[in-house]
Amino acid sequence: MRKYSVVVVGIGLVGTRILQVLRERKFPVKSIKVLARSARTETIDGVDYEVVPASADAFAGAEFALFAGTEGAKGASQLYGWEAVKRGCIVIDNGDDFRMDDRVPLVVPEVNPEALRNHQGLIAVPNCSTVQMVAALAPLHRAARIRRVVVTTFQAVSGTGGAAVTELERQVADVPAGKPANPQQYPHQIFGNVIPQISTLKDIFPGYYGEEIKMIRETRKILSAPEIAVSATCVRVPVYFGHSEAINVETEKKLTAAQARELLSKAPGIVVVDDPAKSRYPMPLDAAGKDEVFVGRIREDSCHANTLDLWCVADNIRKGAATNAIQIAEKMIEMGLVK
Repeated sequence: MRKYSVVVVGIGLVGTRILQVLRERKFPVKSIKVLARSARTETIDGVDYEVVPASADAFAGAEFALFAGTEGAKGASQLYGWEAVKRGCIVIDNGDDFRMDDRVPLVVPEVNPEALRNHQGLIAVPNCSTVQMVAALAPLHRAARIRRVVVTTFQAVSGTGGAAVTELERQVADVPAGKPANPQQYPHQIFGNVIPQISTLKDIFPGYYGEEIKMIRETRKILSAPEIAVSATCVRVPVYFGHSEAINVETEKKLTAAQARELLSKAPGIVVVDDPAKSRYPMPLDAAGKDEVFVGRIREDSCHANTLDLWCVADNIRKGAATNAIQIAEKMIEMGLVK
């Protein structure tokens, strides 16, 4: 079996998970190089990784470069993404810098692997909340063509990064003890609270925060359906790992709940957990550490024709970022797209 030289850019929450998932999935690695701002040694699951400062020439000779990215950050992929492509790398980017670039496929392998055939060296991983939603929507879209989606997300603090996880851990200890919450990562205390703001307001859709706009635009691009109406409300919740979403989806043709359940049960990467009478439905605790997208509470909308309600949960750092990036690399190898 051919093996590949891999560069991992960034070693925060997502970069660390990329290294773990590469080992877990037995990706055919010949060598791994880890790039970050400063040189050091990082030990992950008992394995030492030498981290070297990022530079354009560090990508020479590698087949894949996996950029960990940070939501909303303008960073490494802007500096080095196309430079790595020039040096022969296939770049798979978790950041948001190039998702809506016409040159760049935006890919969830279970949904639109065909988009990889037109790549120009750089492929984008969608926003974590978009990844799990389109994975759940795609089987329904293929069967009955989606008209409209209304989604409310309940997003874990890990989506903001390691510092936000630490902040929640600190507030869990401090606030009940009567100490001030001292929020740094969010505009308000997150412990015991929910915050209906992720990112900042944008001009493109007045009143919508950036995360909501990503879900609108990325869903249309991934499904190749610019006509789909999408509205999102994204909420940060005091959960460490795992995004949850309440999705209301209208289709051109009627799908019963039973038909939707069957379609989703057969879809790759989807696990249906749907027995509400026994209080069985997906929860972040169940999805944390797993690579599948979990769907439940599948039911027909009580007041609108051709419309279903779904509840969808996934690990935002794994399927929403690290695992999806590695699955893209695996799919490219499978499709013979690696020189």
